[in-house]
Amino acid sequence: MTKYLLFQLAVMAGVTYLVRMVPLVIFRKKIENTFIRSFLYYIPYAVLAAMTFPAVFSSTGGGIWSALVGLLVALLLAFFEKGLVTVALCACAAVFLAEWIPTLF
Repeated sequence: MTKYLLFQLAVMAGVTYLVRMVPLVIFRKKIENTFIRSFLYYIPYAVLAAMTFPAVFSSTGGGIWSALVGLLVALLLAFFEKGLVTVALCACAAVFLAEWIPTLF
């Protein structure tokens, strides 16, 4: 069991090292193509959105409607360039209210 765990750890470390080192070895010069530079600039944002967006709809107990309320509040506040903490707290409060208000009636 311990050997298998150490093997898995070594494989993960090797893959992580390769993913970080291969671009440094392949691209020694500065990338001057504006399309590729723009593409590489937006990759972290696209990956973060792809990982976060599905979780938005499965993280609330009230179903998809409370998740949509929170998402809309977050998008609206982000559009008006509010801070990250403000957006997160207001979206959480909106989901809480969207799940709490129907229980009153």
